[in-house]
Amino acid sequence: MKTAWLLLAAVLCGTPLAGAAEPTAAKPNILWITIEDWSPDLSCYGVKGLQTPHVDKLAAEGIRYETAFTTSPVCSTSRSAMMTGFYQNYIGANQHRENAKKPLPYGIKPIPHLFAEAGYFTALMSNKTDVNFVPNSKSELFQGGDWSERKDGQPFFARITFGGTHRAWNRDPQRPIDIADVELPPYYPDTPFVRRDWANGLEQMQLVDRQIGELLKRLEDEGLADNTLVFFIGDHGRCHIRGKQFLYDGGIRIPMIVRWPGKIAPGQVSRELVMSIDICATILEAAGIRAPVPLHGKSLFSQEVKERKYVFAARDKMDETHDAMRAIRSRDYKLILNLMPERAWCQYNRYKEASYPVLAEMNVLNLQGKLTPAQAAFFAPSKPRIELFDLQQDPYEVNNVAESAEYAAVREELLQELETWRRDVIKDQGVSKAFRALDVYPATNPADSVDVWVAANGQKYDFRKNGWPSWYPTRSLAEWEEAREQWAPYVFRGPSEKVARPTIGRTAKR
Repeated sequence: MKTAWLLLAAVLCGTPLAGAAEPTAAKPNILWITIEDWSPDLSCYGVKGLQTPHVDKLAAEGIRYETAFTTSPVCSTSRSAMMTGFYQNYIGANQHRENAKKPLPYGIKPIPHLFAEAGYFTALMSNKTDVNFVPNSKSELFQGGDWSERKDGQPFFARITFGGTHRAWNRDPQRPIDIADVELPPYYPDTPFVRRDWANGLEQMQLVDRQIGELLKRLEDEGLADNTLVFFIGDHGRCHIRGKQFLYDGGIRIPMIVRWPGKIAPGQVSRELVMSIDICATILEAAGIRAPVPLHGKSLFSQEVKERKYVFAARDKMDETHDAMRAIRSRDYKLILNLMPERAWCQYNRYKEASYPVLAEMNVLNLQGKLTPAQAAFFAPSKPRIELFDLQQDPYEVNNVAESAEYAAVREELLQELETWRRDVIKDQGVSKAFRALDVYPATNPADSVDVWVAANGQKYDFRKNGWPSWYPTRSLAEWEEAREQWAPYVFRGPSEKVARPTIGRTAKR
């Protein structure tokens, strides 16, 4: 990293203000590649079973970050942070699928606007913006849809999202993955159903890897690669149980790779604690742009990142599933503060129940009493207020040591640091009475499932204000068994076989 920093520092001396009248020909192009809903499940990260040669090559030509994290475990909130360089809570963009979007506060501008003001051509080469503020449309945030639309000699800032790794997953006929070749974390039961679903996700990543290879080849073919700073990142963690929507590493740890020929030495692996919002500070610095408001993220090559002790993340509502969690992570420990411990981790979420086959498989096994204690813990009717994990001894975060006297000092230190971050950095609003909705709904579910009740009562209750009911379990054993049977033909379809994805649940899409 030292070599890379010295090279980059030499390039970045004499940083001009945004919008300054400077020659643009020598400015680097920026290409920011995002994949959806994906952890570092890539062969260059040592994950078995799949092959991702194009991303692996990108990593070999630059820096691969081993401990990179997003600031929130779902798309709209994490993308709001990455579009600005600020934690989503600070800018009021922390509620997933925000229903009352507001302009950015404090004079903050979206990153594409800063690049446009500095003379760059800005392009979104895919359709999804998915941010919880206004302006939020593609045409309002970016100038075009491809770098080819720029003027001669004009540098570009281009973002592109490959959405294939967002469920549903396609099989890979070119290189199908045997379920025996994958490794499952211990909080999943080792069944053929779980293995096949996991392998299907890895196959979809192989398909996305080829798309990324085509994009990088285009850079080469057009003679742009040598002057283009390329970032590759996931917007948040994998779309599996204990992944997306939660603050375990499966939900917030992401792949991050950076390549800049001639400026960043190839073949590097960094174990510094870095965040997705650090990309914003890095690309502004590389382009010689100064933000009007100092960003929360820091340049990846700064001393502040080298000396960083902690990263932070937050989760708030997911659709109309109301919950709130905050997390602090060091290299050795993770602490999660559950602001609504009275609610189950697996309370009703329409998207997950309709999209995650393994949710059906594990609910069946849990209600049958067939899960191990580590697997069954996630299906408890409530959460502890504090979760603390020793990541060196327990990398899968299954042994909560928050009440252990041995870890009392660690717990207090992390709690204090987390509270300081909540108070001084993100101005945390916490949880309101309306958001908690303790006395809004009947004490128990009057219907066969939460899904059935929600579908029948949408006119009677304000789900946007109070969220969906938190009744748990959300379905009976018989209903989960039915869902599992509906999923089975789709999960076990052959590599070239066409099987319709089942419709699970009765609630219409928003």
